[in-house]
Amino acid sequence: MPIYLLCLEIFFARIIDVSLGTFRTIITVKGKSFYAAMIGFFEVLVWFLVVKEALNTTETGIWIGISYALGFAAGTYIGSVLSQKLIKGKLSVQVITSSHNEKLIDEIRNQGYAVSVMDIDGKNKEEDKYMLFIEIDDYRLEELQKIIRKNDKKAFLVVNETKLVQNGYFVKK
Repeated sequence: MPIYLLCLEIFFARIIDVSLGTFRTIITVKGKSFYAAMIGFFEVLVWFLVVKEALNTTETGIWIGISYALGFAAGTYIGSVLSQKLIKGKLSVQVITSSHNEKLIDEIRNQGYAVSVMDIDGKNKEEDKYMLFIEIDDYRLEELQKIIRKNDKKAFLVVNETKLVQNGYFVKK
C-alpha cells in the first residue's frame, strides 16, 4: 500500500477511535456505564486495528507518526463537538443579582424558566440582593445568559452540570 494511503487510513481511523473515546468518557461521567462499555469495545477495536497496521508496515519516516498524531487531535476535537451536540444534560444556574431586581425575575419567568428566589445579604449588610436558582436544559444556557445580562450586567453567575433532577418544572422548547 502506498504510504499516502496508509497515512490517510491511520488519520481517519484515529479520528474514529478518539472521537469514540471522548464520547465514552463523557457518557461515563453521566453515569451511563453500559453504553460506555459498548462504545469502549468499538473504540479499542478500531485502535488495535490501526496500531497493528501502523506497526506492521515496512514504510519508515515521520509521516505515519504525524498522521497518527493529527488523527488524535482531530478526533479529540470532533468527539467534543459531537458530544456537545448529541449528549443532552441539565445545568444548575445560580445567579446573585446586584440588587433586588423584580424585572429580571419576571422576565426569566415570562420566558418559561422556573426560578426560585432567595433574599441574601451582600458584602455590605445594607446591600439587598437575590439569589436565583434555575435548573435548565444545557442548550438553553446562552438564552438565559442573555436575559440575565440584559437586565443585570453585574449579576454573578455560577453554572454547574446537574447529575440528577427530580420533580420541579422544566419548559419544553
